[in-house]
Amino acid sequence: MPQTLPFTKGHGTGNDFVIIADPDGALDLSDDQVAVLCDRRFGIGGDGILRVVRSAALPAGHQAAASGAEWFMDYRNADGSIAEMCGNGVRVFTRYLVDTGLAALPDAGHLDIGTRAGVKRVTRSADGFEVDLGVWRAEDGDVLVRARGLDVARPGQGIDVGNPHVVVALPTRRELEGLDLTVQPLLDPEPRDGANIEFVVPADPLVRGGVGAITMRVFERGVGETLSCGTGVAAAALAVRLWAGAAAPDAWQVDVPGGTLGVRVRTDDDGEHVLLSGPATLVFTGEVTLA
Repeated sequence: MPQTLPFTKGHGTGNDFVIIADPDGALDLSDDQVAVLCDRRFGIGGDGILRVVRSAALPAGHQAAASGAEWFMDYRNADGSIAEMCGNGVRVFTRYLVDTGLAALPDAGHLDIGTRAGVKRVTRSADGFEVDLGVWRAEDGDVLVRARGLDVARPGQGIDVGNPHVVVALPTRRELEGLDLTVQPLLDPEPRDGANIEFVVPADPLVRGGVGAITMRVFERGVGETLSCGTGVAAAALAVRLWAGAAAPDAWQVDVPGGTLGVRVRTDDDGEHVLLSGPATLVFTGEVTLA
């Protein structure tokens, strides 16, 4: 029987999402339904789905992952596949909670959001919201990346920020702009769960006023090229910081096709945390009927 659902469309620097409120956890979207909702010709259109559900309504395993957070972000890629995290998605999710009155975020306070990669703490920032993505990790060993538009395979650095990434450095913007990301790049070896792939060009000079700067394009697993990827932005900045050595700054500005995001690294007792900041916008609301 067809089901009519209210929805909201939102984006963070062009990385766009269909937001569906399901506080009691009653909705079970199939992969095909998610794919139709995200289809830009036959559905609403989006890079993914954000299902807004109370942590108390989750199965026991997810409740443990969201411990201490009232709300859980059930994120699905545009093809219906499940993803661990989405940095832009967390900010858009927070914007939805705050603007609809489901949660409060005082100027000097914080809001905890549950995800499959654990609880992420969100605070307000000058350009919107900043989310603590947690402790990051550099993977050992190079991954060779082949992409249409590259003459030869290039080495990539694996970075884990709650979900997997492979970052490739390119020497010029011309080479970056010449990539054809309508075709999925190939990874060798291929990670078991796949990875998002970022192609970056460092600025010249790399650092100005204590802030590093890079330009990036991204191919997201389960989606394709997107205008922005929050965790990908963080991974790209971390990889360039790693390559630059001990004198590299902890603050970064990352330009993506959809805008500009900020990244900073903070050392806590449990290790280096990476934080992502940027805007989050709600665009429109409506209703959709699901078959």
